[in-house]
Amino acid sequence: MTSRISVEAREQVLLIGLNRPEKRNAYDLAMHFELASAYGRLDADPELRVGLVFAHGEHFTAGLDLPEWTKEFASGQWPSLAADQRDPFGLIPERRVSKPLVFAMQGICFTVAIELALAGDIRIAASDCRFGQIEVARGIYAVGGATLRMVQEFGWANAQRYLLTGDEFGAPEAYRIGLVQEVLPSAAEAFDRARLIAERISRRAPLGVYASLKSSRLSLMEVERRAVAALLPDLVPVMNSEDVKEGLRSFLERREANFKGH
Repeated sequence: MTSRISVEAREQVLLIGLNRPEKRNAYDLAMHFELASAYGRLDADPELRVGLVFAHGEHFTAGLDLPEWTKEFASGQWPSLAADQRDPFGLIPERRVSKPLVFAMQGICFTVAIELALAGDIRIAASDCRFGQIEVARGIYAVGGATLRMVQEFGWANAQRYLLTGDEFGAPEAYRIGLVQEVLPSAAEAFDRARLIAERISRRAPLGVYASLKSSRLSLMEVERRAVAALLPDLVPVMNSEDVKEGLRSFLERREANFKGH
């Protein structure tokens, strides 16, 4: 099976690429574990100072490969990670990457795309990006960190505007609300800009960079901790609903769901 994640060290920057372009980089369990391993390599190697996360193909990711994740969500627990892996969602403080992550994004960027990026530190978008936190259109809600980090970074109303509707939005709106820090005309230019930023960070004093990142995260950690602890347990009763079954059917049949509220 082709690797779901490509990994390449370029001097002190680790390039980490979502590599399932034939499926619009749909995020399945294999991709999750491989990404966790790539993050683990970044964290463990003293020669690597920054990660640059990007995607092969036209789209960053169309989101969760939902049928694969249904059983995991119903269990109320995230898949267990090995000791040398790091949590791609950054929800487990002791398993979060301690080094900066820069994202270059293009094309479709749904659900997990936003959550992975929000677990990173700097996001650069191509002008063709289509963002969407669309879980509510599938009968569930975002449990990868969006419900807390969107509020932190976008403000309450901007976050709820998209969490509660599941509406799509483009790169200009993503820039307005703070999801991305720059918008470039093409995917290639977004990647080059993200790489330039990553390289600039890699040339700064690493101990100072890591301490700065740690201090910034510490200001949010206690607020996050309680919300994170409730994410999957609160999803379990939702997973037992008829609406979730309808959401999965609509996903597989590529149609709008007809929810009943039970």
